[in-house]
Amino acid sequence: MKNLIFAAAMSCMVCACGQQAADTGNPFLSEFETPYGTPDFDRIKVEHYEPAFLKGIEQQNGEIKAIVENPEEPSFENTIVALDNSGEILARVSGVFFALTEADTNDEMMALEAKIAPMLSEHSDNIFLNQELYKRVAAVHAQEEAGKIQLTTEQHYLLDKYYKEFIRSGAGLDAQKQERLREINKQLSTLTIEFGNHVLADNNDYLLVVDKKEDLAGLPDAVIAGAAQEAKAHGKDGKWVFTLQESSRTPLLQYAQNRELRKNIYQAYTSLGNRGNANDNKEVLKKVLALRLEKAQLMGFNNFAEYQLADNMAKNPKNALDLLYGLWEYSIKNAKAEAAELQKIMDREGKGEKLEAWDWWYYAEKLRQEKYDLNEDAIKPYFSQEDVHNGLCTVVNKLYGITLTPCDSISVYNKDVKTYIVKDADDSLLGVFYSDYMPRASKRSGAWMSNFREQQEGVRPLIYNVASFTKPAGDLPSLLTIDEARTMYHEFGHALHGLLTQCKYKGVSGTSVAQDFVELPSQIMEHWAVSPEVLKMYAKHYQTREAIPDSLIAKIENQALFNQGFMTTELLAAAILDMEMHCLTTMEGFDVLQFEKQLMDKLGLIPQVAPRYRSTYFNHIMGGYAAGYYSYIWAERLDTDAFEAFKEHGLFDQATATSFRKNILEKGGSDDPMKLYVTFRGAEPSLDALLKTRGLK
Repeated sequence: MKNLIFAAAMSCMVCACGQQAADTGNPFLSEFETPYGTPDFDRIKVEHYEPAFLKGIEQQNGEIKAIVENPEEPSFENTIVALDNSGEILARVSGVFFALTEADTNDEMMALEAKIAPMLSEHSDNIFLNQELYKRVAAVHAQEEAGKIQLTTEQHYLLDKYYKEFIRSGAGLDAQKQERLREINKQLSTLTIEFGNHVLADNNDYLLVVDKKEDLAGLPDAVIAGAAQEAKAHGKDGKWVFTLQESSRTPLLQYAQNRELRKNIYQAYTSLGNRGNANDNKEVLKKVLALRLEKAQLMGFNNFAEYQLADNMAKNPKNALDLLYGLWEYSIKNAKAEAAELQKIMDREGKGEKLEAWDWWYYAEKLRQEKYDLNEDAIKPYFSQEDVHNGLCTVVNKLYGITLTPCDSISVYNKDVKTYIVKDADDSLLGVFYSDYMPRASKRSGAWMSNFREQQEGVRPLIYNVASFTKPAGDLPSLLTIDEARTMYHEFGHALHGLLTQCKYKGVSGTSVAQDFVELPSQIMEHWAVSPEVLKMYAKHYQTREAIPDSLIAKIENQALFNQGFMTTELLAAAILDMEMHCLTTMEGFDVLQFEKQLMDKLGLIPQVAPRYRSTYFNHIMGGYAAGYYSYIWAERLDTDAFEAFKEHGLFDQATATSFRKNILEKGGSDDPMKLYVTFRGAEPSLDALLKTRGLK
C-alpha cells in the first residue's frame, strides 16, 4: 500500500511562485459541488492542475503567515490545529493529481508532475524550515513537557508528530545546511519521479508477440483468449501478445510449455530499468541513494535507514535486520528444498535441463498438481472479480456492520472505476469508496490504497483501491487467482483503516501511522479471503453458480504452505536489499548491480530465486518504502498473531471484531501503535503464528 495523498499533502505543505492562478472555472479552488464532496472529474482538465497548485501554495503561505504573526502566545489551537487545517486547496488538488499520475497517467501529466514536484518540495521546505513557525511549535511542545497544558492522547500525538517533523526536516540546522537540504529535497523529488516513469515506460515498451498457436501449448483457454485480446488492442490481430503486467506475465510463466517464451518474459521483467536505454535506472538510483545518505548525515544520522526508522516501531535498522536475517535462516533452507523437488520433476522429463529462475513457476504448478491434485485453472471459475468483491462486502458487513452500496452517479477518472457509498450499521455515512481493478498502460503495476480526502472531525474520507487484476476475455468475466483475491482483501483492509477512522485531526487519522504498523489492517484481511467458512460464502462458479465444493476447499487448505520457501525468500531478499542499501555510510565506489550481486551472494540466495523487486525497478523504495520494505514482514508478525484472536473466538466474533475496530481501525496514529495492539490483543505479538503461517517452523 502507498498512501500517496498523505505523502503529497504533507510533503507538499508548500512555496509561492510569482504567477497568479486563474480562479475562473477551476474546480479545485473551492469544495467540489457534488454529493459527498467527491472530485468532479467531469469538469477537471489537465490545465486546471498547475493553477490550482499555485493557488493552493499561495493560500497555505497566507495561513502560515497568519500563524506566525499571531500576537497571542502559541497554543495547541492557534498553532498546531491551525497548521493541521492549513492547505485545503493544495490537499484537494494533490489528492486528485497524484492519484492519476499513478493510476491513469499520460505524457502531459508526467511532464507536469516533473514540473510540480520540485515546486512542492520547495514549498514543504518553506514550511518546515520556517524558524518562526518552528519556535511556536516548539513552544507548545515545551508547554506540554513542563505540564503547563494538558492534552488528550490524540492531541499529544498530533503535537509530537509535527514537532518531530520540524526536527526531521532540518529546522534545527544552521542556514548553510538548511540551504543544502533544500537542494537535496528538490533533487530527490525529481529523481524519484524519473525512476518511476522509467519503470512504467520500460514496462510498456515490451511486448512478447507469439505468431504460432502451437507455442501456446499448456496455457489455459482464458489466458490464450486474453493474449488474443491484448494483440488486437496493439494492432496485431491474428497473433497473441503478452505484456509485463503481472496478470499477463505470471500465467505465461506458470503454464507455458515453451521454455523460451518463459525465459524471454522473465528476463525482460527482471531487467526493467537495466537495459542501457533511455529508461535505465542505475545512475538514477545511485544519485537517489547518495542524496538520501547526505540528507541523513546532515541530520546527524549515520545512514538513511537510521533516519527513516527512528519513528517506526522497529526504531532502528538493527531491530529490522535482526528479524529479516533471523527469518532468512528458515526461508532459504525451505527454498533450497523446494528447488530440489522441482529439479526432480525436470529430471523425470529426461531432457537433461537444469532448473532456472524462469522454470520455477512452471514446475511449481506441476508439483502443486502432483502433490495436492490442485490446478489453479480449476479454481479460477469460482473467483470471478464480482463474486470476490461481493464476498468481501459480506465479510466486512458481518465483522463491522458496514455496507457498500454501488453509486453510478459519482464522477470517475476512468470508465473502469466503480464507486460505492459506505455506511455504518446505524446508517451513518462512513465515506465513499472507489475501486479501480483493470490493468492498462496508463497505470503503474502493483496494487495500492489512498484517498482523495482525509478524514477529520465532521469530514468523512474518500478512499480508493487500485490494482491490475486479470482482464475479462471474450465471454469470460474477470476470473481471479487466489493471490489476486487476497490482494483485493489486502487493499480493502487499508481502505477500512481509512473509512472507519474516527479521529478529530486529519494529521493522525486513517493510515497516518508508523510505516511498519500500517500493513496490519491490510494483511489481517487476507486471512478471511481464503478461510473455508468465507469461501463457502462467496466462491461460486461463474457459469453454474454452484458453490465451491468442499473437495476444492480442502485442496486449497492443504496447499497453504506450498511454495512458501520461495515466496518468503524473494520477499526477504528484497527487504534486505532495501535495508542494506540504505544502511550504507558512504557511496564511494558504489555500483548498483555489483552491490546487489555481492549482497545476494553473501546471503546465499540461490540463482533460481531473485529478490521480489530488483534494484532498478524497486518502485516501493521510491514511493514511501525507502528502508521500509521490511514493514510487510514486520507487520505480518502482528497480523498473524492478531488473527489468532479471531480463530480462538470465531471468525466473525463480534466482541473481537469490535475490539479490533475500536482499538486499531478507528484510532489512526492517535496513540502508540504497540499500546493500541496490546489493548486489542492483551499482549505483545508472538513470532510463532508467523513462523507457522509461512511453514518456517
